[in-house]
Amino acid sequence: MDMISIGKFIAELRKEKRLTQEELGERLGVTNKTVSRWETGTYMPPADALLAMSELFSVGINEILSGKRLAPEEYRNAAEENIRQALQAGSFTIKEKLAFYKKKWLKEHIALMVIMGIIVAAALVTGAVLGNGIVVCAAVLLSVVFYCFVNNAMMAYAENHAYDGSGNKR
Repeated sequence: MDMISIGKFIAELRKEKRLTQEELGERLGVTNKTVSRWETGTYMPPADALLAMSELFSVGINEILSGKRLAPEEYRNAAEENIRQALQAGSFTIKEKLAFYKKKWLKEHIALMVIMGIIVAAALVTGAVLGNGIVVCAAVLLSVVFYCFVNNAMMAYAENHAYDGSGNKR
């Protein structure tokens, strides 16, 4: 996909509707700067914006992605090419998806991990201060249990989201 052609076509369609970049942005829920970036080919509009522009401008999404109006005989080939390119550009490996969702889970659960760390540290300090080896061993065992819990929860979340993409259990 040629982002420059796509951008010029979006600008052309916008002007045909006699809309400013700001007015188009308001209709799509983005800023005029975002519209400008699309029109200059700096950024590609997301799928929801492509769908909304398709409806607004009464053109097919494949026409927007092709950067021009398509004759009926051109449409099928353009559709196949656009899908092929979109899949190549938007494909992530399972390893990349797992890494992404692990980081996301960690960011979302940082408070839980801090609380678990405080509990383990408090148990260790208490055991050391009291000179009680059983409390120290219990703190070490607790840290292993917390690690297993966190790792299991994180992996379940990451795998659930990475493999089917929906986050729903099958």
